[in-house]
This record gives sequence, structure tokens and C-alpha cells, in this order.
Amino acid sequence: MIKYIGSKRVLVPHIVRAMSAFPESGRVLDLFSGTSRVARGLKETGRHVIANDHLAYAATLARCYVQADADRWRDDATRIIAELSTVAPAPGYFTQAFCEDARYFQPKNGARVDAVREEIVRRALPSELEAIVLVSLMEAADRVDSTTGVQMAYLKQWAARASNDLQLRVPAIVPGPGEALHLEAVEAASCVKADVAYIDPPYNQHSYMGNYHIWESLVRWDKPETYGIANKRVQCREYKSDFNSKRRIRQGLRDLFDAIRCKHLLVSFNNEGHVDREEMIALLEEKGHVGVVAVDFKRYVGAQIGIHNPRGEKVGRVSHLRNKEYFFVVSERRDTVESVVRAIESSVDEAALASRAARGKRKNHESKRCAE
Repeated sequence: MIKYIGSKRVLVPHIVRAMSAFPESGRVLDLFSGTSRVARGLKETGRHVIANDHLAYAATLARCYVQADADRWRDDATRIIAELSTVAPAPGYFTQAFCEDARYFQPKNGARVDAVREEIVRRALPSELEAIVLVSLMEAADRVDSTTGVQMAYLKQWAARASNDLQLRVPAIVPGPGEALHLEAVEAASCVKADVAYIDPPYNQHSYMGNYHIWESLVRWDKPETYGIANKRVQCREYKSDFNSKRRIRQGLRDLFDAIRCKHLLVSFNNEGHVDREEMIALLEEKGHVGVVAVDFKRYVGAQIGIHNPRGEKVGRVSHLRNKEYFFVVSERRDTVESVVRAIESSVDEAALASRAARGKRKNHESKRCAE
């Protein structure tokens, strides 16, 4: 899957364990699905997952990893991706915008992206098959980009991976049914009924459209005007989300929680967010009993390398390398909340023990190697 700020990759096992502790969790709504890591992980457990995101690239990822049934589409996807791999490079909008006007990709790979994307348009594939193929292209481009994981800027010097040739692969799609929605979160919350809603909203001023504007343009293929050194789509100037606003986020969360039609909630939020732990508890207490588990979490790579200006010069220090991800568990029954909290805590403790054991093995191996 693509590199993504706020990705819950290492937290997926804890989320799956939490879902298993709810009395009902066969039908789960993921309201801010992003890369669909969580939704895909839940689908793998046999649950019926409804993944929603208002951004086109994220909705496409959900259509690929949640809605598409591998048993139905894998063979067709494998054949078409093999055919697309033979398409001759043909530089166009993508090459101009993101390889020449900006420097996110080597021009040789930009020309491949242009050619493959135009061929996908020409083929007019069924929706789910198109999503699988688009995700294959998105992930192939992600493997040869020159960024720290967000598209707010590109590296001053080329990343080593950027020199590799773009290669399409069949995404790791999952058998079984699922649903993907392309709606604003409040609209999705008001029209979907499920056992549990997993809610992982943006927590600060950085919009995901701005952070991943290239994927939005690649999926939409509307070839928009761009602006600035980062060459963002002009829509990024106008796009405003309540969840990215320190002033509006509390009302945005109230509206969201009021609209939800699910029996139980599992909410992820970061301690660096616009809403602190106690404020979030107060907002959620109107829905039922609330329990909280804090998980130590490594900050994304861009936050670990320091603050740089548009010329790539380091202008600030890293303040900290880790933060906390809060899990807020909400249900009308206190015993349900307590059961889910215990399940998350057990999962976190087991992961910590496994991590320490793995580090111990590596140290022993290194000591033996040094002795030899």
C-alpha cells in the first residue's frame, strides 16, 4: 500500500482485537478509510466492511481493497495489468506537472504513468476492475517517488528508489463482499447502519488532499491547473474541512457523532490533535460510556527529519520522535466498554513483549556475529 501519514498499519491488530470484543461486530463502518489498511484488515476477518472517504483516491483504494471480491476480479486484473505493463511510455500531463515543473518522479517513470493512465481511460473498465488497476498504478508510482511520504514537497536530492523503473503489480485484494462509499463523513454516518463505526478523523491543519494531491489528480485524471513549488491542484486552495480547522473541529465532531447510526464506536485520535483527550471524552459521553487506551506511536518519517523550507534547507529541529494514539471506546453498556478496553490493552502488551523478544534475538545474533 502507499506511504501515508497517519497510517494505522501497526495498529490494525489492536483494532481487530477490539472489534472482536464488541458483542456485535459483523458489520463495520470505517468512516475515514484513507488507504483502507484498517478496512482491509477487518475484511480479512470475514466481517462485512463499509469503507468511506470523501477523497477520490481514497475511495478508489476502498473500492479495490474492500468492495472488490478477489474471487471475482483477480484473474481479469492479472491479465489487464500484464497488458498495461507493455504499454509504451508517452509523456503528457503527469510528466509535465510532476516530473518537469516539479520533481516528484523521474521523467522516464512519469511517461509510463501517463501512458498507462490514458490506456485505462480508453478501456472503460467496470468500476471495481478499474479501481484495482488504478491502485496498481498508484502503488507503482509510490514505489519510485522522491518524497518523505507526503506530497507537500519533494526531496532536494533524488531518493535512490526514484531511479528504479516503474513496475505494475496486482494489488493484494481480498475475497468476499464489501462496500466502498465516496461521501462526506457526516453523510455516510447518517445513511449507513452498522454494528460498530471505526472513526479516525484528521486531527490537525494538514489536509489529506494537500498531502496527497498527486494521487487525487492521478485518479480523477482531470488534469487540473496547479500552483506553487509543490505543484498542487488548484482545488487544494479552496478545499476546507471542519476536521482540519482548530476553530471548527469540535462542531464537526458533534455533527458526526450526532449522525452516527451504529451501536458502538471505536475512535482513533492523536495527542497532537486540535482536540485533547478530555474534550474528546466530553464529546463522546453523549453517546454512552467511554473508555480510553493510549498507545505509544512512532511519528511519520517527515516529522522525524526536521523542518525544511521550500528550498530544502533545514530550518528547525525535531521536537520529539513519538506520540500517543488514543483509542476511545464508546457503548451504551459499561461492561462492553470495559471488555473492549481490556482487549486493546492485552493486544498492546502482547505486541510490546513480542517486540522486546525480537530485539533481544537481533542483539544476540549481532553479538555472535561480532564474536565470530
